[in-house]
Amino acid sequence: MPHCKFCTKEMPTLGGVKKHIAGRPDCRRQWELLVENQNDIGVPSLGTSNQTVATNTNTNTNTNTNTNSQTDFFSPHRRSRSKSSDPNADNPAAPKHRWVTIEEIEDEDHTRYFEQSVDAGQTLREGQTGFERFHQYKEGMGEDKWAPFYDAEEWGLAEWLVKSLGQTQTDEFLKLPITQNRMKPSFHNNQSFLKKVDELPHGAAWSCKKVNVQGNKTDEKGQMLHEDVELWMHDPVECIKDLIGNPLFRDHMVYAPARAYKDPAGLHRVIDDMWTADWWCDKQKQLPKGATITPIILASDKTCLSQFRGDKSAWPMYLSIGNIAKEKRRQTSARAMVLIGYLPAGKLDCFTSDAHSLASYRLFHHCMSLLLQPLVAAGQNGVEMVCANSLIRQVYPILAAYVADFPEQCLVACCKENRCPKCLVAADARGDPLTSMIWDPEVTKEILEKRKNGQHPIQFDDNGLRAVYNPFWANLPHADIFLAFTPDLLHQVHKGVFKDHLVKWCLEIHFKKGISTVRQWTGTEHKEMQRVFIGLLAGAVPSQVLVVARAILDFSYYAQLRMHTAESLDGLESALAVFHANKDILQELEVHEHFNIPKLHQISHFVKSITLFGSTDGFNTELPERLHIDFTKDAYRASNKCDYEEQMALWLQRQEAVFLCSSYLDWLSERSQSAAASSHTDPNCRDDLDSDSDAEIEELQSESRSAAPTNTSPTLPIVHVLAKTPAHPQQSVQHLITAHGATMFLPALKSFLDKHMPRNNIVPGPHDRFDVFQQVVVVTPPDPRVSDSPKQWRIRATPEVQPGPGRKPGSPARFNMALISDGVRTLNLRTFEGVRVAQVRIIFALPCQFQVGMYSRALAYVEWFTPLREPDPSSGLRQVSRSTRQLHRNAAVIDIDEIVRPCHLIPKMGPSVEPGWTSANVYEMANDFYLNTFIDLETFCISAGSD
Repeated sequence: MPHCKFCTKEMPTLGGVKKHIAGRPDCRRQWELLVENQNDIGVPSLGTSNQTVATNTNTNTNTNTNTNSQTDFFSPHRRSRSKSSDPNADNPAAPKHRWVTIEEIEDEDHTRYFEQSVDAGQTLREGQTGFERFHQYKEGMGEDKWAPFYDAEEWGLAEWLVKSLGQTQTDEFLKLPITQNRMKPSFHNNQSFLKKVDELPHGAAWSCKKVNVQGNKTDEKGQMLHEDVELWMHDPVECIKDLIGNPLFRDHMVYAPARAYKDPAGLHRVIDDMWTADWWCDKQKQLPKGATITPIILASDKTCLSQFRGDKSAWPMYLSIGNIAKEKRRQTSARAMVLIGYLPAGKLDCFTSDAHSLASYRLFHHCMSLLLQPLVAAGQNGVEMVCANSLIRQVYPILAAYVADFPEQCLVACCKENRCPKCLVAADARGDPLTSMIWDPEVTKEILEKRKNGQHPIQFDDNGLRAVYNPFWANLPHADIFLAFTPDLLHQVHKGVFKDHLVKWCLEIHFKKGISTVRQWTGTEHKEMQRVFIGLLAGAVPSQVLVVARAILDFSYYAQLRMHTAESLDGLESALAVFHANKDILQELEVHEHFNIPKLHQISHFVKSITLFGSTDGFNTELPERLHIDFTKDAYRASNKCDYEEQMALWLQRQEAVFLCSSYLDWLSERSQSAAASSHTDPNCRDDLDSDSDAEIEELQSESRSAAPTNTSPTLPIVHVLAKTPAHPQQSVQHLITAHGATMFLPALKSFLDKHMPRNNIVPGPHDRFDVFQQVVVVTPPDPRVSDSPKQWRIRATPEVQPGPGRKPGSPARFNMALISDGVRTLNLRTFEGVRVAQVRIIFALPCQFQVGMYSRALAYVEWFTPLREPDPSSGLRQVSRSTRQLHRNAAVIDIDEIVRPCHLIPKMGPSVEPGWTSANVYEMANDFYLNTFIDLETFCISAGSD
């Protein structure tokens, strides 16, 4: 009987199936995915879909840890259920709150228009994902979904044992009487438990390749020394199949490039993910019509395994694909970046010291050639792969990006470390603005080939090349390794130009005793210092030095944006130009002799890289460093520290098997929930359609081809949230004056009531009592330049709490600064126009005798600052001062809906700091302040829009 292949609902006629698909949103969406980018497609097939079972292509190996023949049936990854995978995990909902006020908004920043590439990502036919094949296999074998474990509880126990305990602890746990007598699992010791774990399917098999390295040193007998090293690897093509075919990435997967715009006319381009940048569009033109590109992102970083003793290290190689959205790739719990191999990390003691470096270069490229060999044929001819939406495409895996620190970039580029791995800049000219040409891979291969044949091309020495005659990237189709090196915010900007250079220069100019007691700096500390650095320097260093510092900070903040426009890219170039125009002041002050600094030169390539590959947050080295914990350090700790590579591979295979099984169960759960939701949909919701006509299906097909895709997020509200009950009820006016410093509370409240409640005849007095809240939370729509999640801003108004009896600590007063609108705002703040700075002293509710109409809502008592002045020409910061009226602080009572968001003020200190100022009293002691526009990316964007 005809049925819908998307929800399996049976229909009496084929026309009924067409009507059903046209009328059900879920099935219609799946139909549109099915026909996307196809020119000739008719009614969906009602029979069994074609199946393509991916098989492992094993290289010639010495060791293979694959112990399960079911690998071919099941090799996807899962979306973790941990809290870290929740995009709103840092901003949890507050179900017990009340006093919620909402303003609906129309945010134009959330609307994008796409110019889709019609000749890319076309589908060949239907297929089955790894999960679908595995599900079909289990049903055919009559196995329960929990197999080889008994039930859900035993599976939960097994998952916990693999993730949390080592083999010795697992054996001890399973032999406990309470485990054997009460829990009675189907496995009684670690050996039987691991036997069941090894029955689980896993991804691509591990293989080991022995590499014999002939040295140039001799032993006591005069024979040449040699060293055998091991290369452990996965087939990268199989890993790509697992990633692109993972159904849990379905909503985060893109198969064709597109140009994104903020306006329907296509005048204002937007660049964020790789598929909106230029590289993918340019490569698509070099491939056959309908081809699907998988942009390969490689990342490598040599790391130490032993912490306190020993010198063992590992060299993991990671892989991801640009088809997956960068927000998903950055989630370590999603496993969208996978380990594909361990490169040899030996010492190569068989070489003399003068030959050791070159030998290391050559060994690296030889092993990388072995590891990436399957990509050569795949990139030339394409490979049929089942994608996450169960459709088969001809996929061309092409190396697009390589994430590494500077020494490894030079290693990959076969150049010396006193050269740039991206361009032909001279060794002594890296401190000048960028004018040099980018390396050409073909020219570089010709130079190396001539050198190999005994010739001495002058470009070899001029370009600083190393004698690596067979670089691994030489045969990779469509790849340009020199363009592939992506910006590294951590090492090049935060730790490099900022911490290692700018901070050092400023310390020598003014802060002779230092500015921090922190001894070990991480990326977090670097970014925290950047938030206050310009305010700290203002007035303490010469104005031209301040211009230099501000230029570097401007560059850093622009580089961190997750979405770029022509304006933000111009901001990057402008900041770099300002730095070069003013940097000579550092030489005049004898702070630095030259600017031939590698990291300073590297940031000059940022704009080009962003234009090619998208925003920098998709390629940061912080992710591979985090992955070292899961894929390297934890695996090493699970070994006996002898011959640990093989043990690490087996441990990782078991971890992956449990991870994949958990992913499969998550997928089953989502599938059953989707089916349940579909069963409640009215199949007759489109009774107006002719069940015997193909017109509706043809219309659907036409819409899926020609409709301009737009990314319009749902209209989001601005929300002000207070606690369900006030933290301090029934507070007297005297308490508000003494504890909160609200000396003008009664006059300000009277003015507010006179303005907004003119018919009110009750005059507030010292006898009235007020319910006081500790904070208000302002939830604003996301700024797409910074985040894709709503932002929670907390504005606190809490007086000082004295230490209690015993060891109970006290807490200082917190009366936060905030930006106050001249009316209730309905849009995200884009400039500083129409807002004013104030200090929030009290958040309170009117007593019942005053609650009339709209003012049953909460209010805030604030103390005003003067209007924002024009930005300082050197620091770019805007100055404000305390506002007074009749020798008292200018205060007012406002509706809390007029609070836009918190802000940060830095006291104007000058060359020295007043000795009586502390963090607890500086807001009361100082009078003049700078509005700190570097406190967060959102404020920086507002400031950039105001300039």
